[in-house]
Amino acid sequence: MVGALDILLIDDDLELGEMLGEYLRGEGYATSVVTNGLDGVEAALSGKHAVVILDVMLPGLGGVEVLRRIRQHSQIPVIMLTAKGDQVDRVVGLEMGADDYLPKPCYPRELVARLRAILRRAAQGEQGADQVLTRDRLRLWPALRRAEWDGRPLDLTVSEFNLLEVLLAGGDRVLTKDQLSERVLGRRRQPYDRSVDVHVSNLRQKLHALAGEAIVIETVRGVGYHLKRA
Repeated sequence: MVGALDILLIDDDLELGEMLGEYLRGEGYATSVVTNGLDGVEAALSGKHAVVILDVMLPGLGGVEVLRRIRQHSQIPVIMLTAKGDQVDRVVGLEMGADDYLPKPCYPRELVARLRAILRRAAQGEQGADQVLTRDRLRLWPALRRAEWDGRPLDLTVSEFNLLEVLLAGGDRVLTKDQLSERVLGRRRQPYDRSVDVHVSNLRQKLHALAGEAIVIETVRGVGYHLKRA
């Protein structure tokens, strides 16, 4: 399968890895499987993979620590597999920089839908490379996947970049969590799903580190979010 995008699966469940690998190959993806956290970090940082699928429950070096080490050096898209109903693992994973999550056992079709949404948004957009979205000293180039404040780069995950792009494009309009989930994550928001809120929180912290209070993501209670200038 020459030229196929390679998906890295970090999971000690060999049966699941074989099943997902077979399904992903049928969908046109190459798959590499690593069964422990240390080797998973090394593989994720090798530059050979397009997306990481990471199980939270790994022996030895756990999934959250694996994600932390990956995020110290790379913004490669990461989808976390979490125990069904475990909201704590999901929130912690998102706070640490995961782009999305799926509960285990996961349906291969749903996993592929999440992969495609992430890859579609991570790929170069249809806009020309010279198109830029601006708000004061905040600048974002959608096609180049680059954002900066006052000339200083913002180091964003795929989902954080998508979120900032959608908020900038929205101008002063307030966008609902449902709208943001559709446009940022490529999926409908489910009840009790905090993914959008956690991505907003992470992006707020990164914006504040460079811009202070000059530009903030304001919460409109009961509605959603928008970018607000000081």
